Amino acid sequence: MFNSTHMRFTKVLLLSVLLTCTAWLSANAQPIQKAAAVPSAVVLSVDGEDVSLEEFENIFRKNNRDSVVTKASLDEYMELFINFKLKVHAAKAAGLDTVSKFKYELQGYRAQLARPYLTDQEKLDELMQEAYSHLQEEVRASHLLIECKPNALAADTLKAYNKIMDIRKKILAGESFESAAKKYSTDKSVEKNNGDLGYFTAFQMVYPFESAAYNTKIGEITMPVRTQYGYHLLKVTGRRSARGEIHVAHIMVKPKKEDANDASEAKINEIYQKALEGKQTFQELCALYSEDVTTKNKGGELPWFGTNKMVSEFEEASYALKADGDVSRPFKTSYGWHIVKRLGYKPLASFESMSKDIKAKVSKDARAEKTKNSFLSKIGKEYNFVYNQKCINKLASKADSSTYVGQLKASKGLLKKVFCEVSGTKYTVNDFYQTMITRKGANTNLNPVDYVKYEAKMFAEDKLMREEDAHLEGKYPAFRLLMKEYREGILLFELTDQLVWSKAVKDTVGLNSYFEANKANFMWPDRAEVVIYTCANDEIANKLRKMLESGKSPSEAAAELNQGTQLNLQTEGGLFAREDREVLGKIKWTEGLSVNVPMNGQVLVVDIEELLNKSPKKLSESRGLVTSEYQNFLDKMWVEELRKTHTYKVNTEVLHSIAK
Repeated sequence: MFNSTHMRFTKVLLLSVLLTCTAWLSANAQPIQKAAAVPSAVVLSVDGEDVSLEEFENIFRKNNRDSVVTKASLDEYMELFINFKLKVHAAKAAGLDTVSKFKYELQGYRAQLARPYLTDQEKLDELMQEAYSHLQEEVRASHLLIECKPNALAADTLKAYNKIMDIRKKILAGESFESAAKKYSTDKSVEKNNGDLGYFTAFQMVYPFESAAYNTKIGEITMPVRTQYGYHLLKVTGRRSARGEIHVAHIMVKPKKEDANDASEAKINEIYQKALEGKQTFQELCALYSEDVTTKNKGGELPWFGTNKMVSEFEEASYALKADGDVSRPFKTSYGWHIVKRLGYKPLASFESMSKDIKAKVSKDARAEKTKNSFLSKIGKEYNFVYNQKCINKLASKADSSTYVGQLKASKGLLKKVFCEVSGTKYTVNDFYQTMITRKGANTNLNPVDYVKYEAKMFAEDKLMREEDAHLEGKYPAFRLLMKEYREGILLFELTDQLVWSKAVKDTVGLNSYFEANKANFMWPDRAEVVIYTCANDEIANKLRKMLESGKSPSEAAAELNQGTQLNLQTEGGLFAREDREVLGKIKWTEGLSVNVPMNGQVLVVDIEELLNKSPKKLSESRGLVTSEYQNFLDKMWVEELRKTHTYKVNTEVLHSIAK
């Protein structure tokens, strides 16, 4: 963050802090440590405001991860840190921290930064490790489903449970699982698969289903498993190590179902024989014969896939190939006849390389509810959380289908009752009821009674989470310091934009004055008006030279030399400096034709038509560079003024205490 120029420090600070930290925290959040009791020493004072060594070291180490910490590097960094803090003080003095835009922006960043702190990191890590252990193994299972909606009435839920328990008893008494699935399962896929789901791994089934499968031995029947679809029985029929991912290309021939003389099998066998002969490549055969229109012009290439991503026959044939380049024998799927060529294979990656992806998936499926509930349980104890379900049950009983909250024809006593409490703050039924009025019908997939109970639970949990959110700065030093970086970074950005960046763009008078005073810094280098001829070989180069010397124009020479091809001669003309083209650095800068210059298997000849000496640029020709330099100038003047008008003092002994 701090380096040789203050402008670079400012830009890198803002980009790294304001744009990178949120993504980094989300991807790398670790178990979070609470605040230490020992205060940090003062390393810097600016206008009487102390900056702790903790704050300075946090920023320094974040941006010097791989550097050796020396006294010299600390001193250099501190000079830029002083400039940063002086600017922040100037922004506060200008009242920029009081404007609504600043407050709104900071609030938005805080909400993002708080997320890793508002979850149970230990539980999250546990679930990530569990998911990875599941990914290392694949399970095969059959299932039987009795549908039951998530918001079903208690009586309907009990009816579905009793029904599946009766079916389980019949299976345990001797009826085959396959037969029972055909008879009773409400999963329509049973008509095709008899309940057999094939092999699957983590994240391919809803979490309760996955968990039950991985915790059941081969041949055993589970107790009923509740998911959003209803109640399931599972029978685990196989286990194997993770297969990893495979990359293949295929050629497909579709059967002619309406044709009694279908020759699709004979055709795929002929293609297979051609592939074995090797006279044509697999890609060529694919382009000629494959009937998969989406892949035939791509060599038959398919995306990488793993278990349970393709129909079983295709998957088995692909994984049976032992080496890249191997081609399978013809086989049939529901789509047609195929031959497959293996292009690549990769085993299951390490936990470290997969952790970001695993974390994202864990945070999106039912496991997320477990981390949330675990976190609420922990902070509930910390903040003496109390929830009165009886009050909510009474309120829910008065909900009706038209308004979801009803008219609440309850006694005033119920309205005044406390239904939840957080850190001594009491929330009444009426507090919740007023919220319900504004949100009525928001969760309309639930019946009125369950809707009220659900919203009450969300209301109470929100109050508990807000309590924890309000204590984050006090509990977690890293969060407190990060929020300070964001706060100061936004302030710095706003004031720097006003006094430096936007000012340099808008201040045309100042920009012109700066340009006139510093013209010597904005010069064209020595340049030449040239034509560069790229020839296929020395023979073409020598023919070209004779043509040009005899008076033929470049276009006439090109037309003659490129008869039957466009690759013998190519030309490029323009005004160039030596560094603009590599060949210009390999020749003498004199007017006329250069010697032949071999480069990259070709021969180049340069015709220098006119030499132009070093000359000053116009403002219009260098506005971008001039604006950038003017910004640096404005920033330098601003820093010098701030250092004159503000007081600051570095505690060098404390600063150097972190040097090695």
